[in-house]
Amino acid sequence: MSDQEGVEWFDRAGGEPVELAEASPHWRAIANTWIARINDALATATRVEHVGSTAVPGLVAKPVVDLQVSVPAVADEGRYRPGLESLGLVLRARGQDHLFFRPPAGQPRVIHVHVCEAGSSWERQHLYFRDQLRSRPDLAMDYARLKRDLALLVGDDRGAYNRGKAGFIRKVLCRDER
Repeated sequence: MSDQEGVEWFDRAGGEPVELAEASPHWRAIANTWIARINDALATATRVEHVGSTAVPGLVAKPVVDLQVSVPAVADEGRYRPGLESLGLVLRARGQDHLFFRPPAGQPRVIHVHVCEAGSSWERQHLYFRDQLRSRPDLAMDYARLKRDLALLVGDDRGAYNRGKAGFIRKVLCRDER
């Protein structure tokens, strides 16, 4: 998965604490509702998937549902960006291989939307990592332990939290040389 280098961020990070929550059955319902909304708003999405920790039953997570929207061409923002913005989402970051949308600053944040190109490494890696955590409870437990430790260690430094998880994620992805 991407290490966020070369990503153009819009707005400034808010210094929000890294708060983890125990798994919630509501996360799946939130994901399903947003998947339907996105599918209705976009004619170009080839796939919308629930990814990230909230997509893994029983896994501790930040209480924000991550969705991955796969489109034919990430660079063709005009074909999907207006639809996502019509749902109240704003572009927060642009990387070489993905865009990141979320609700505007100051509004409740229950959803993050990551747009990537269908068939890309970004798409495959996020789905593979999610599926490995779903199919291997031991791996999910190790990841949960790491996330809890990092949340206590870094406080409100989300960048440090994400960097702290990167080695674990790389190790899982490298198992099959994805």
